[in-house]
Amino acid sequence: MQSAVNLWPLLGVAVVVAGFLLRANPVLVVVAACGVTGAAAAMPVIAMLESLGTAFVKTRNLPLILLLPLAAIGLLERFGLRERAQTAIAKVRSATAGRLLIVYLFARETSAAAGLTSLGGQASMVRPLVAPMAEAAAETQFGKLPAPVRHRIRAMSAATDNVGLFFGEDIFVAFGAIVLMHTILTAEGIAVDPLHIALWGIPTAVTAFIIHAWNLRRLDAGIAREMEKMEKGEKGTKGTKGAQEA
Repeated sequence: MQSAVNLWPLLGVAVVVAGFLLRANPVLVVVAACGVTGAAAAMPVIAMLESLGTAFVKTRNLPLILLLPLAAIGLLERFGLRERAQTAIAKVRSATAGRLLIVYLFARETSAAAGLTSLGGQASMVRPLVAPMAEAAAETQFGKLPAPVRHRIRAMSAATDNVGLFFGEDIFVAFGAIVLMHTILTAEGIAVDPLHIALWGIPTAVTAFIIHAWNLRRLDAGIAREMEKMEKGEKGTKGTKGAQEA
C-alpha cells in the first residue's frame, strides 16, 4: 500500500531558520515554529498547547542547570577571580604560556579519560582561569602584550581544552562514541569488547598530546619573536624621532 507523506509540517524548520537569521527572540521563534508545524499537520489547537506544555515541563529545569554555574562564575570574576589567578601564576618565574597550557592539556586529557569531562570547559575554566593565567605568564616573561599576541594565547587556551577533552574522553569505556561503535559492530556480527575499543584510543590520545604540546612550545617561540619585532620597531621609531629632532 502506498501512502502520501505530508511534507508541509517541515515549514516549521523554515520558520526556525528564518527566525534565527533575523535574530528574533528564540522563545518566540520556537513557539511560532510549533504553531506553523501544528497547523500544517492539521493538529487541533488543544493538542498543540498540550505539546508545548509537556515540553516545557520536561525542560523547565534545564535553564537552571545551565545558568546557575554561569552566574556563579560571573560573580567570582566580578570579585577578582581572574586577578587572583594572574597574581598566583606571576609568582612562578619559570612558567610560560606554553608550559602552563601543556600542564592543563595533561590534566584535561587524563581527567576526561577517567570520565570527569565536566572538570574543564570554555566558560567554566578557560575564560576565567586558564586564559588569564597564560596571559599573566607571558606578561611576566615579556611585559605588556600587544592585542594580537593576547588573542593568540586565548585561542590556544580554548584549543587546548578542546583537544584534551576530545581525545581524552575516547579512552573512557562508558563514553557514548564507544557504546555506539560497540552497538554497530555487534549488529554486524562482530564481537568486540568495549574495553578493547577504549584501549585503542590510547595511542591516538598520546599522539594528540605530543602534537599539541609541540604546538604549545611553538607558541612560546612565536610570542618571543613577536615581542622582539615589536621592541625593534619601537627602537626604530624612537631613533627616527630623535634624528628628526636633532
